[in-house]
Amino acid sequence: MNIVDEIGNEQMKTDLPVFKAGDTLRVHAKIVEGDKQRIQVFQGVCIKRVNRGIGSTFTVRKISGGIGVERIFPLHSPLVDKIEVLMVGRVRRAKLYYLRQLQGKSARIREKRQY
Repeated sequence: MNIVDEIGNEQMKTDLPVFKAGDTLRVHAKIVEGDKQRIQVFQGVCIKRVNRGIGSTFTVRKISGGIGVERIFPLHSPLVDKIEVLMVGRVRRAKLYYLRQLQGKSARIREKRQY
């Protein structure tokens, strides 16, 4: 293993929940405004997850004011304070790009029931 991978493994978060595309997430992100910091919550459906070690990212999509908003979060970033899984979705794809063309009730994702 080279030195870059060793440094990356030291800085990776270990307290992350298990989630995949289709899950409804609540992401608590730190926002820096001037010299002040605050936590902003971004809640939506995870439409994509890229697993690339320290460079892993996930994309969350929500509807705000009738307009679709997507945000890409680095998974191991110190600016991502906390990730909560609200609902586990039942989907058959790894990338849910088709949700961009859907709106209203057709854009819903069924919940995966745990028995």
